[in-house]
Parts: sequence; C-alpha cells; structure tokens
Amino acid sequence: MKKFTHFILIITAVTVLSYCSSSRKTTARTVPVLTYEVNIRQLVTEKCTPCHIPSKGGNKLAFDSYDGVKNNIDSIIARIERVPGQKGFMPFKKPKLSDSTINVFKQWKADGLNAK
Repeated sequence: MKKFTHFILIITAVTVLSYCSSSRKTTARTVPVLTYEVNIRQLVTEKCTPCHIPSKGGNKLAFDSYDGVKNNIDSIIARIERVPGQKGFMPFKKPKLSDSTINVFKQWKADGLNAK
C-alpha cells in the first residue's frame, strides 16, 4: 500500500510540474511588419487616384512616392478617419475607406514607416 501511495504522489508531482515548465512554446502569432512597397503603395494608387497621383492627372498634394506619403501620414490618417460630408474627408467624392484599410495606414505608421 505504501508503494502505491508513493507512486501516486510521484505521478501527481510530475503532472503538476510539467505545467510549470518555462520551456513550453507559446502559440503567439507574429504580425508581419508593413512596408510602403508591399502594403501602402498599391492602396494609395487605388484609393487616391487621380487627385494625388500627378501622372494620372492629379493636381493635389502628390502621394505617388514613399516620401510624399511618409511626410503626410498624420494628415492622411486624420482625413480618411473622418466621416463623409465632414470638412477634409478623404477620399473626396468616394465612399469611406474600410476600417481594415484605414488600419493598414495606422499600422504602417506604428511599424516605423518602413520603405521596403
């Protein structure tokens, strides 16, 4: 009977201690860092044409380059977050961008405005 009790105590101790291990791998997802070339340039081309793309006939502040978007990111985010009809809302005369699209701009800024 003593051996059985010791066996149960050992099994219980091993089970409890196995959950305390710091070597267990976490299942945290790594979020990719957003970049201008991969994530932003195409959005700007799709959503800001023609007004902010000089080669498409735009005559507003140019967003056809990394520097153009990077230097104006705060204004861009502020304007795309506004509601239609509010002064300064962008994209002008187009539907409001989806929250996921707006979040791409915000995340790119939070990630450090990476070019490539």
